[in-house]
Amino acid sequence: MNVINLSEHCSLLNQYLKEIRSVDIQKDSMRFRRNIERIGEVMALEVSRALDYQTEDVRTPLGVASMPIAQDQVVVASVMRAGLPLHAGFLNMYDHAENAFLSAYRRMNEKGELEIVSEYLAAPQLDGKTLLLVDPMLATGMSMEAAYKALLTHGQPKHIHLCCVIGTPKAVDYLQPVMPENVTLWCAAIDPVLNEKKYIVPGLGDAGDLCFGEKL
Repeated sequence: MNVINLSEHCSLLNQYLKEIRSVDIQKDSMRFRRNIERIGEVMALEVSRALDYQTEDVRTPLGVASMPIAQDQVVVASVMRAGLPLHAGFLNMYDHAENAFLSAYRRMNEKGELEIVSEYLAAPQLDGKTLLLVDPMLATGMSMEAAYKALLTHGQPKHIHLCCVIGTPKAVDYLQPVMPENVTLWCAAIDPVLNEKKYIVPGLGDAGDLCFGEKL
């Protein structure tokens, strides 16, 4: 698995990251959602550099222009509910993409161990396509793995891009041995630690609640 940390390079992406982290600015849920969406748009452009291209001709009013055009059949998949604004950002850029949605949540099993439960999946056939699996927070990596395995029931993609806003070294280490070579992990930032509740520190808090309000 190839890992790309976009925060290692200075870009406008850091402005959006600053705003979603700020305890003052993130009180505006509409602005928070839009900043997550804009991060998705920037990441979508970065991911597009890794697609397969072929030169195509397009007729203009004055002649013919030859241009490299991406050939991948893209499917954008997100984990509800926090992943929806990030999904929208990717879809703004990949407007011809197919879409997939699934649920994944954490719970403690009878042994007192943390496990991920997925109860909903809506996805197209994935064989030979390029899958972009987007989820804002990559804390332990367990939810991303569960979503990936659930999506594989709909076919084997040609390449898989895992895209998150904030990840952790723990999650990266967890995913490395369980993901195949045709997977690239894109992180807008990688924060150092998790607290006792498995929240990323410094992170930004609960992305789903900040987008859509607190849940019971």
